[in-house]
Amino acid sequence: MKLTKTFKAFFESEKSGGLLLLFVTIVSMLLANSSFQTEYIAFWGTDIGSHSITHWINDGLMAIFFLLIGLELEREMYQGELSSIKNAALPIFGALGGMVVPAGIFLLLNFGTITQNGAGIPMATDIAFAIGILSLLGNRVPTSLKVFLTALAVIDDLGAIMVIAIFYTETIAYMNLLIAFAIMGGLFILNRRKVHSLIPYLIGGAAMWYFMLNSGVHATVTGVLLAFVIPFGDGGKKTSSYRLQHFLHYPVAFFILPLFAIANTCIAINSDWHEGLNHPNTIGIMLGLVVGKPLGIWLFSFLAVSLGICTLPRDLKWSTILGAGMLGGIGFTMSIFITLLAFKNDGEEVITYSKIAILVASFIAGTIGFLWLKFNLKPAKAKKQSKKV
Repeated sequence: MKLTKTFKAFFESEKSGGLLLLFVTIVSMLLANSSFQTEYIAFWGTDIGSHSITHWINDGLMAIFFLLIGLELEREMYQGELSSIKNAALPIFGALGGMVVPAGIFLLLNFGTITQNGAGIPMATDIAFAIGILSLLGNRVPTSLKVFLTALAVIDDLGAIMVIAIFYTETIAYMNLLIAFAIMGGLFILNRRKVHSLIPYLIGGAAMWYFMLNSGVHATVTGVLLAFVIPFGDGGKKTSSYRLQHFLHYPVAFFILPLFAIANTCIAINSDWHEGLNHPNTIGIMLGLVVGKPLGIWLFSFLAVSLGICTLPRDLKWSTILGAGMLGGIGFTMSIFITLLAFKNDGEEVITYSKIAILVASFIAGTIGFLWLKFNLKPAKAKKQSKKV
């Protein structure tokens, strides 16, 4: 399977970014539990304008992350793994299972309680962390597994955006929402008239973000919507979509996501922190990510292949699909992001314990996934020797 240059750049930036995320998370948690605890936690709550620093990061900078996700998804649909229905079906069904089963497990424990809104938390996958862990396996990893996991995580993030837009929108200011979509319509007209300068799209995108922010729908939705009105053309290096996607790889991987992780993992951990893990909410999060994710991804992928909807790539086995599902259980930044929306009216304690559950589950999922794939994937040299024999 031949990879596009853009996919390689995306994979490499996410790989390095995932390792950076691990480092900054450890640093943030150490500072939040040091002698600087009070000042450090208070800093992220400092107001700039009418919102805190954390709020600007979560609602503003994360919209840029979702813009990159949207651009990557668009490219995959036109030129990559998702351009063929036969190829796209496997990661699509895998992602669907990776959302439905974890949410189902969570709801079994939390339906009818005040924490049932958290069903979206175990549905998410942290693409940077998942790819970062996969990259540690080096040349053992077949190309099709890289593509499957990346496509799966991108679709998963799109699913997260849909969940945010549909289930975590309380009240809607329809006039602001209408203005946001009117701006999007104007940008679409520019697209059809073959206006390739990025300036009007970026200015229009900023205006869309403002009105979306004030509509009640989460502002990050703007990122994905904007991606699909930016001209794709033939996908070449001179196109608007390519230039913007290429430009955003490193700022997102090495600035935006690490900053999000730092701001949202400044958790003061008390001596009784483990007691909060006995609640149906935290149990649902951990079971959803550690058990539900791999089970859902493997089961739905298996059903899709068994029904003849798609085929399993030659260099993949069902054991490696299960391993990819385990890495899909690394919810981390995306799960924390949804936690903040799901429990914004339920108090800081629920959010804190949910974050701890996400960190514990992501660590377990990442460790098990890494060891499982290391055991099941042969090194490149071993593969060549087995072929000769």
